Amino acid sequence: MDYDYLIVGGGSAGCVLAARLSHSGRYRVCLIEAGPPDRNPAIHIPFGVVALVRGWFCNWKFWSEPQPQAGGRRLYQPRGKTLGGCSSINAMVCTRGHRWDYDHWAELGCEGWAYEDVLPYFRKSETYRAPLNADDARYHGSDGPLNVGLRQSDNPMSQVFIDAAVQAGYPHNDDFNGRTPEGAGHYKVFQKNGRRYSNARAYLGEAAGRGNLTILTDAQVTEVLLRDGRAVGVSVLRGGREQTLNATREVILSAGALQSPQLLMLSGIGPRAELEKHGIPVRHELAGVGENLQDHLDVIIETRARTRLGVSLHPTSWGRLLLSLVQYLFGGRGPLGSNIAEAGGFFKSTADAAIPDLQWHFAPAANVHHGLDLSGLASRYAYVAYVCPLRPHSRGRVGLHSRDPLAPPLIDPRYLSDERDVELTLKGIRLTREVLAQQAFDPHRDAELAPGPQCQSDEDLKRWIRDTAESVYHPVGTCRMGTDAMAVVDPQLRVHGIDGLRVVDASIMPTLVGSNTNAPTTMIAEKAADLILAAAA
Repeated sequence: MDYDYLIVGGGSAGCVLAARLSHSGRYRVCLIEAGPPDRNPAIHIPFGVVALVRGWFCNWKFWSEPQPQAGGRRLYQPRGKTLGGCSSINAMVCTRGHRWDYDHWAELGCEGWAYEDVLPYFRKSETYRAPLNADDARYHGSDGPLNVGLRQSDNPMSQVFIDAAVQAGYPHNDDFNGRTPEGAGHYKVFQKNGRRYSNARAYLGEAAGRGNLTILTDAQVTEVLLRDGRAVGVSVLRGGREQTLNATREVILSAGALQSPQLLMLSGIGPRAELEKHGIPVRHELAGVGENLQDHLDVIIETRARTRLGVSLHPTSWGRLLLSLVQYLFGGRGPLGSNIAEAGGFFKSTADAAIPDLQWHFAPAANVHHGLDLSGLASRYAYVAYVCPLRPHSRGRVGLHSRDPLAPPLIDPRYLSDERDVELTLKGIRLTREVLAQQAFDPHRDAELAPGPQCQSDEDLKRWIRDTAESVYHPVGTCRMGTDAMAVVDPQLRVHGIDGLRVVDASIMPTLVGSNTNAPTTMIAEKAADLILAAAA
């Protein structure tokens, strides 16, 4: 049970670390995942995202604390619970954010994390399989583990949205990860031949057979073991039995922005008041653990469609659904190969904004409310535009409900506690309504279902935002990287004050990047692997 490196969490970051740290054969590496192997067919069929986010399997299905500024609601917090983590249950959208996001990290004291520092790791992670123009070639990789490219087929309504955005004055953008993310277009996805290309498939496919890599599934880490100020191993609950795994070099937490801070606190590392409240001995006081929680929140503008081009479970679509099954089984094409959020883009709330501060995801289907309510999908044809402010000002926290390691973390994002987030969302709604009113949608538009034609004033729209906004599933920041007193890890991702312990996942982001978070999390792990191997040399 002795290893050089123990990696806690087999998600997006953990899979990268397991592959990179075991590659030379020199080090004994153990990857520990609380969920099962990624064998469920719904993981690999892109349209299965509806079932996966709903949480029938492979999902922690967390809920937030009641949110006072969001109608007192508890908001759904799905997280992947299988090899690949959230890369096995997400919508497969590959975006990185703006150059500014990473340069801002460097300005905050995170040396080595500016855009030009991290670009090589974005390139290293991917094999880009989409048309490229010469100006964008430097931003992409050609021999990385992750396959990034186009879907086998797209729903025609996705192109309608892009055409409407162009008619409204926004530029068309073929590559959100090139020179600039601004504009509207089709999202590139983590897919190959119509199948999801998760981080588990990309990084563990070949690595799993290495003799120096052990992969434990259905194994939940309950505590990081400390001795004389150093992390020396972990306690693991597997098959109803507790066992100890020892780390001769490092323990690396890659359990995500909700569970990495939870595990630190369960191990006695964190804010003194939070630990003492639950009777946990303080092994190392670190005030920033669990603080600085940030997440993207969006609202969904839904329109009933007059045409039947979109995705639906309405009885009139059943013939097409049978055909789509044949298309998918014999070539990976058709609706089952869709990630649903096929199109979207990045746009500015005002003409003088320095960079895009809002994002669209467009889906040619009714609002399914995280897959928890399929009644709309079964009863009508519709299309939805998700409107997301990219860099929220609201800050929350992750804490503990109890010292029970099997209890869910306390999740309090404090959504919309900063009024600036509401104001920006309001601007996004008005601009998106202008896009949806363009000529390209004329043959398809019936009536706006949400927020509805009666909801027009600023006051009414703000009330609707607070009553309906939902998480985009991008929590970050709870083990923040930095050098100040509230930072949890340094720019090498080592936990301040504890030897042999790092955190490598989205929790280390000082600020939330203006994009989906799987590609940035993968980049973080690629860079971390180099930092870890350099320290071991």
